[in-house]
Amino acid sequence: MAGITNQAYRSVCRSFGGGVFVSEMVTSRGLVEGHPATWAMVEPEADAATKSIQLYGTNAETIAAAVQVLIERDLADHIDLNMGCPVPKVTKKGGGAAIPWKKDLFADIISSAVIAAREMSRKKAISEVPITVKMRLGLDDEHLTYLDAGEIAAKNGVAWVALHSRTAAQMYSGFADWAAIGRLVEHLASFGVPVLGNGDIWTAKDALRMVEHTGCAGVVIGRGCLGRPWLFGQLDEVFNKKPISADPDLVGVCEVMNTHLTFLIERFGEAKACRDFRKHVSWYLKGFRVGQELRQRLGLINSHEKFESLLNQLDKHESYPTHVTDIPRGRTRAAKGVQVPAGWLDSQHIGASEMRELVGAELAISGG
Repeated sequence: MAGITNQAYRSVCRSFGGGVFVSEMVTSRGLVEGHPATWAMVEPEADAATKSIQLYGTNAETIAAAVQVLIERDLADHIDLNMGCPVPKVTKKGGGAAIPWKKDLFADIISSAVIAAREMSRKKAISEVPITVKMRLGLDDEHLTYLDAGEIAAKNGVAWVALHSRTAAQMYSGFADWAAIGRLVEHLASFGVPVLGNGDIWTAKDALRMVEHTGCAGVVIGRGCLGRPWLFGQLDEVFNKKPISADPDLVGVCEVMNTHLTFLIERFGEAKACRDFRKHVSWYLKGFRVGQELRQRLGLINSHEKFESLLNQLDKHESYPTHVTDIPRGRTRAAKGVQVPAGWLDSQHIGASEMRELVGAELAISGG
């Protein structure tokens, strides 16, 4: 998640359980053009057993070049292509969740990434670095793309397909359509390509229900881990048929918060770390009986010392508020209609003028 899953937070999450912990979304342009901020985002954390990068791009050649350089520099053991960004500033230029509508463009990007990974892996004499793709159901209910896109991805050699079962129009509102995940599982069964499910997994039991309901091979966690990095340990337990550990009490949550801020400071320095951490405060403290004034002060910290001083003002004799575990976290708004370039929906093949428009859909540093 852009702006969330940086190296520090991935380390916090990894400390609780297994899985593949994917980087923030980074742009292929930023890597190929050598932007320092983008390259800083792909620096692996020391505890990363699997270096996993989520790559975003709109041009097949640029994507291929980014894949090659990531593997050449030993920065990626796995590369995930983000084809589901629903942000209007991206889709209105034809990027993100708008790309799968153009079947030839989508196929070119996927195949270029897979071929580049295969060739560079062979050159370095290493196991082939897998390319995967994450996408949405489509632009809206009238323009669904997930079955065709899943098949295109499978035919072009991806290792798995992850489906966030909402449309771009939904953004993060309403409910995820788990039945659609099941349909994609059936559709790709003959290709031998597994499907991972994403959407409305707030607890470990939700993940188990999704797998049982859809037949998906695994799950992708997004907003569910906001303020709850121990969710990954609970997922380990539920899938290994072990008792699920209880959520920590406020003392335990404060310890996790302190660890998170410490990791951020080690990575980014105190000033930037404090600014980055502020947005996490409300997620960590969701449901706890913390006064509004103290919450606000915690959300404005500018030093580790100040943060610890404020934590000491909390009444920590409080168990975890379990009534909030299955309440959506993070963004929940819907888009006011999907914004795409004029004429984009007239054809599912990309035109020359549309290719030129796509340049604006990939910012140099952030994919949006």
